[in-house]
Amino acid sequence: MSQIEVNRRLLSENDQAAAFLREKFGRDGTLVANLISSPGSGKTTLLEATVAALIGTYRLAAIEGDIATEREAERLRQHGIPARQIITGGACHLDARLVRTELEKGGLDGEDILFIENVGNLVCPTSYDLGEDFKVVLLSVTEGDDKPFKYPGIFSRAAVTVITKIDLLPHVDFDVQAVRAQVQTLSPDARFLLTSARTGEGVDEWLRLLAEKLTRKREAASRAAGPNS
Repeated sequence: MSQIEVNRRLLSENDQAAAFLREKFGRDGTLVANLISSPGSGKTTLLEATVAALIGTYRLAAIEGDIATEREAERLRQHGIPARQIITGGACHLDARLVRTELEKGGLDGEDILFIENVGNLVCPTSYDLGEDFKVVLLSVTEGDDKPFKYPGIFSRAAVTVITKIDLLPHVDFDVQAVRAQVQTLSPDARFLLTSARTGEGVDEWLRLLAEKLTRKREAASRAAGPNS
């Protein structure tokens, strides 16, 4: 069997698991965001700020993917939400089968918003549907402003691009407008946010985006259920 055939089989199996998850999340009314970035971009830090702001308003949970350790899940648990760690043991991405297996262990069910923090990588996680409502790609200003065109796969698929650590802009060479132009070329309809979890700048816009997407998902679920539900 060729490598291409193996990859096709794996993606087919992943897509079946993703379809199952998408149906489940739809029934539960759970908004699911799949966060993808390089290591150190600030995914967990943004989630900590998000949880601190929303924990009294929504039921939140997280699934963390990493090659080793439970550090990210432990950080979010300290903020009072259920967080599960999937340790991939070397694999550079999460897949839908891993997420389904984790959910079938119980304890995560009926949340308003589920965050899936993928393994730190701008390439491998891109092709794997996890049953999410949307992908979020994060790019810190310390990584350089050439990344969208260097990694077009994720920047073209992500519904939201979040620029992080903008409090460091005075200290680095990072052209925000150049990055915005690259993202608009790759994905004209993508949302483009500038944030600093340290200062709080831009976080409110991220929170509003989540609230808007959750409202639209609930409205769509209500219409699908019909007037007698």
